[in-house]
Parts: sequence; C-alpha cells; structure tokens
Amino acid sequence: MPSATRPTRIGMIVPSSNTCLEPQSYRILGERRDVTLHFTRINVTRIALDESSDTQFDAAGMRAAAELLATSDVDVIAWNGTSGSWLGADHDRALVRGITEATGIPATTSTLAYLEAFKSFGTDRIGMLTPYTADVNEAVVGSYAREGIKTIDHRHLDLSDNESFARVTDQEMLPGALELAASRPDALIYLCTNLYGANITAEVEERTGVPVLDSVAVTLWHCLKLAGSPLLAPRWGRLLTD
Repeated sequence: MPSATRPTRIGMIVPSSNTCLEPQSYRILGERRDVTLHFTRINVTRIALDESSDTQFDAAGMRAAAELLATSDVDVIAWNGTSGSWLGADHDRALVRGITEATGIPATTSTLAYLEAFKSFGTDRIGMLTPYTADVNEAVVGSYAREGIKTIDHRHLDLSDNESFARVTDQEMLPGALELAASRPDALIYLCTNLYGANITAEVEERTGVPVLDSVAVTLWHCLKLAGSPLLAPRWGRLLTD
C-alpha cells in the first residue's frame, strides 16, 4: 500500500511506439495530485499473429522492465499493452506472477484489467472496436470466449503498425462505435492502449446508453484499485468511478 506521506506511484511498462497512453493517462487523472505515473518502455512496433510479433512480449524483457520500475518504489506495476488479449489471459497471469516474484510489487496488465472490469461489472457480452487486422480480432474473440466473455459484434481498422494506431481520429472511431452500441452489448470496449478511445467515451455513453470501457482508462482504473486509491471521473467511463 502507498505511504500516507507521498502520492500513490503507478509504474507502467509501455510499448515503445505507443504515443497515446502516457499523455492520455495524465489527462484522465486531470488535476489529481494523489497519484503519479512512472514509465519504462520495451520494444514493440508491430501487431500481428506471427513469431516476430509475439517475441516482442517476452517475459524476461518484461521482468527486466519491471525491475527498473521497482527502483522507483512504485506501488503497482502494469504491462500497459493488450497482447494478452490474443496471446491468452494465462500468458498475462504468468507474466504478473513473474513480475511480483521478481519485485514484490502487485502487478496487472491491460488484459487482466479488462477481465477484472468484466467480473466487477457483470459484463458477459461485449462489442469490440480495435485498430488491428481481422485475424488479430478473431484471436481476441476466441481468447475472451475461453474466459466466458462473448463478443457479439466487433470492428477492426486493419492496421498493424503500432505507431499508426494513435493517429486514428475520433471521427474515424465514432461510426463503428455507434454501430456496435446498437447491438446492445453489456459494454463497448476500445481494445488498444495506443488508441484514443477515451476521448469519445462520454459522447458514446450519452448517445447510446451503453457503458464504454477504454483500454487506457481500464488499465489505470485497475492500477488505482490495486493501490487502494480513488478511481476515475465519470467522463472516462461511468463504470470506472467510485
């Protein structure tokens, strides 16, 4: 638990080509002074279903990055990437066990944060929007199904260069988001921590009545929850508040 004499410190392992999650996480925190964020990067440039992509998420590299964050006396460590959503949740469960064994610090990942959110909010049926290719989406659908989560509909933007995901505009995401919400899932999710889905969360929720979960917001929410800190403002997802 964080000391009463200093803010909660959250350590995040970031894909190297991600330009969204750091500024977006601080935007989500707003004027809060009770939390600080601390980042380190691992080499991730491409998202695909092949060996060269999968090796970017090597457990040894993740542990080394976590050990660097641990020197900052952080209270929680997160792998702030969604690779476990297609590699499988057990991959990330093993990863966080290894991080905690190496550092003594509680850990999570974006994928495990989503699964905790689904469990906490009684979410069994989702709509999913990603920047990925169709085959990656299908792998995610299968992985979630093994965890008891049904994807009733999904959209993909057919991108694989990780840096390009952050260039997707609100206007490019909104039509697909509204189509997915029309299928009345328990929640709509934006799956990718380099996608600015949180920017339109409040608008989509207001227009459709469907709860929205964004990867950056959900990962931050789970980190705050693990640290015992206050959660998020409603504009970032009405389910993620105190």
